Amino acid sequence: MRTAYRCRAYPTPEQAAVLDRTFGCVRLVWNKTLSERNRRYRAEGARTSYRETDAALTEWKRTEELAFLSEVSCVPLQQTLRHQHIAFGHFFAGRSRVPRFKSRTGRQSAHYARSAFRMREGVLMLAKTSTPLRFVWSFGEVDLAALDPTTVVMSREPDGRWYVTFAVDTTAPAPAEPTGHAIGLDLGLTDLLVTSDGERVANPRHLVRKARNLARYQRRMARCRRGSRNRRKAKAKVARAHRKVRTARQDFLHRTTTGLVRSADVIAIEDLSVKGMVRNRHLARVISDAGWGEFRRQLEYKCDRAGRTLVVIDRWFPSSKTCSACGHVLAELALSARHWTCPGCRTRHDRDLNAAKNILAAGRAVARNTVSGDACGADVRRQGTSLPRSAVKQETRAARPSA
Repeated sequence: MRTAYRCRAYPTPEQAAVLDRTFGCVRLVWNKTLSERNRRYRAEGARTSYRETDAALTEWKRTEELAFLSEVSCVPLQQTLRHQHIAFGHFFAGRSRVPRFKSRTGRQSAHYARSAFRMREGVLMLAKTSTPLRFVWSFGEVDLAALDPTTVVMSREPDGRWYVTFAVDTTAPAPAEPTGHAIGLDLGLTDLLVTSDGERVANPRHLVRKARNLARYQRRMARCRRGSRNRRKAKAKVARAHRKVRTARQDFLHRTTTGLVRSADVIAIEDLSVKGMVRNRHLARVISDAGWGEFRRQLEYKCDRAGRTLVVIDRWFPSSKTCSACGHVLAELALSARHWTCPGCRTRHDRDLNAAKNILAAGRAVARNTVSGDACGADVRRQGTSLPRSAVKQETRAARPSA
């Protein structure tokens, strides 16, 4: 299993200059190779192999115009060719979108393989640099002196912060102790999630809390002349505001998902079409701020590491309209109705709690027929012959949230 450790880095001015040149060369090689790939595919309908791109890079270095590519380490340039080749493989397999050009204003990164760095006793030396790179190690349970990374990734965020990431091959951790507990989760906007046990986790809405300061920084940046130093300073402030929102959201999601994985052996969630939901212009911002996709991603890899079972229920399963007591299914349920009474057994239901209980019941049905740890979901399907017209989950069309 591969594990990554990301740390703050503090390069010297000389190291920063070398890394800046490396970032520029990596970006140039990526964009030039991507342009050549696209041109050839449109003209000839032929794909470009990694060997062809590597040969083209060698020829570029021999030209007078691009001879500066030889001034930086060749490993990050070859790594970016490999990454682009893999990205196109995922695109042609239908797993991702087409690769795009890199911008000089976004996050910059360079990947160093074993031949381009040396790490001994916790001291890191990168290719083309003469002094060790200073970084802050914040993982007390891991011995830095014994760390043997396979890849080192240097990156610079738009706000100016530097980071170094160590990719390490490790053995799979031992499964967590069983708890004998299963839980169903219903995701929402007012409450980020409601569990089948009745627990509610409020949506902190990190972006809404920072929206006023962010808007002020963006107005200041808009007033600055393009290309000026004041505009670069204002842009860095906008990037820092976005970074604070991003890190706060990540921290909250990590704490929430870790607590869920530690508390239950089986976790059932509902498959959500986040890509379709954000097309609703009234709810796009708050849905993106909730981070449902990142929440599910963290649950998936944490359940896999801890030996837990994650079951993903089909998005068209009528969890909100089904009575968790008697199984009666309503024909219609208004989106504004947060509580309803079952006409079959006269049980009064909270909409979200009832949905979480139904998701748990469906998840248990799937987990019983699946080997522990292998349940990846979507085994509970919508009943009936008529299919919905839209791919947007019904519960997401609720009343507009207050700012």
